Amino acid sequence: MTSRISHTSMDCANAYELSEWWKQVLGYIDVPGDPNEPGHDECMIQTSDGSDYRLFIEVPEPKQAKNRIHFDLRPTDRTQAEEVERLLSIGATQVADHRGIYGPGSGWVTLADPEGNEFCILKSDAERQQS
Repeated sequence: MTSRISHTSMDCANAYELSEWWKQVLGYIDVPGDPNEPGHDECMIQTSDGSDYRLFIEVPEPKQAKNRIHFDLRPTDRTQAEEVERLLSIGATQVADHRGIYGPGSGWVTLADPEGNEFCILKSDAERQQS
């Protein structure tokens, strides 16, 4: 017997605001029939086909250290640089730039969401095929 991941949960200070921000990043939607609203202390979002879910849960304590688990995001319709710029324009902050760390065409950019949760932006599939 094995298990599968039902959804990924993220502790946060404001579940609604953070779920709305991540919907912009990932292109996810509210769960049909269960819309997220301001003041909700648990907000779930999903892919349009319902194959993947993220749950944002309000907790009283603030983020205190580097995430032990984080998302590595691969742009689907733009370059790594374009995706980094898009996310910075909607409120992400840059934590580190590791582009070129292993030579030309390698590396990633570490960003943080509005509550400080870190994630990385990788090269798109098209960029990977070119290198």
